[in-house]
Amino acid sequence: MDITRSSPAPVRVVAVPPEPEPADLTALPEPIAVEPLQPLQPLPATATTATTSAITTAATTSAITTTATTSTTATDVRGRRGRPRPRDLLALLRPGQWVKNLAVVPLALLDTHPWGAAAFLRTGWAVLGFTLASALVYVVNDLADRERDRLHPVKRHRPIASGRVSTFAAFVLTGALALALTGWAVAGPAWQWWPTALYLALSFAYSQGLKHVPLVDAFIVATGFVLRLVQGALLIGAQMSEWLALCVFSLCLMLALGKRRHEMTAAGRAHRPALRGYTLAFLDHLVVLVAVLTAVSYVLYLRDDASLAAGASLVTLLSAPCAVFGLARYLQLLLVEEGGGNPVHVLFRDRATLVNAALWAVLVALALLLPQSPA
Repeated sequence: MDITRSSPAPVRVVAVPPEPEPADLTALPEPIAVEPLQPLQPLPATATTATTSAITTAATTSAITTTATTSTTATDVRGRRGRPRPRDLLALLRPGQWVKNLAVVPLALLDTHPWGAAAFLRTGWAVLGFTLASALVYVVNDLADRERDRLHPVKRHRPIASGRVSTFAAFVLTGALALALTGWAVAGPAWQWWPTALYLALSFAYSQGLKHVPLVDAFIVATGFVLRLVQGALLIGAQMSEWLALCVFSLCLMLALGKRRHEMTAAGRAHRPALRGYTLAFLDHLVVLVAVLTAVSYVLYLRDDASLAAGASLVTLLSAPCAVFGLARYLQLLLVEEGGGNPVHVLFRDRATLVNAALWAVLVALALLLPQSPA
């Protein structure tokens, strides 16, 4: 026997489970026992009454609420469109801009000496006329620009653009302002209302298309302020200084250009088509150029045409730095602090500007009120 040869492996026996019997597909399933349904018991009379009452009350409350909501909505719509609120109509006239007339028209008094009650009354009459004219222009501009104003982040809150004042109400207000302005012209001195009429003509031409022409738009705005000065001079019978007119024109042109620069940085060029003819660098150069012209024309007015008292040269010399500081402060607000969107707010809410303006007014008043030298 050879023990070196391996023996074969033992055979493994595996038990195979028996196959299950095939299911009888012909056998029917056993029926499931179902309990018979019990008949519904009628609700008690008290429960039926309570349920019906609750449903009726809920329906009545819903109807009343719906009616009240509909009535309130209809009232709000009628109040917003049919009967605008007085404060919305007043906001449409922009009373915050009336200070421009108070600041420019009385400048004609600088060339009148001595002052009297008649001069102040006529100056007030000129302010009234230009306030009516400017309010009329504001309403017409808002009517023409209502679609474009709705796309502006700030101007979309104006009364017409926001829908607080309807177009019909704005047209009625326009007619009332036109009648009031006509009465002002008829009641005043004959043919001395032509600066106001020229202002209206330029403003309507501005609204109809000139506001889209670069440079022309800003020059028309500045010309309107010179016409304010001319109107005041005509009504008080003063001889208007050319240097003073140039100073007012250049100052207002600087403010108009500054406003356009702020609009470019705040809302881009899409809102005002005329902005496509400007760039920030171009506006910066123009603003500085016009500021220099304003300072030079002011100094020349003080030297040549101002009705100053004898020995007021020192006071005049002190007022010139105030004027230059005011211009520099505006440029700082415009170019450094990115302001200038509303020149009225910039000039009358900035503390440094207010203090400087008060000091300048005191110096100019001293130069004007001191006794005149004998002829």
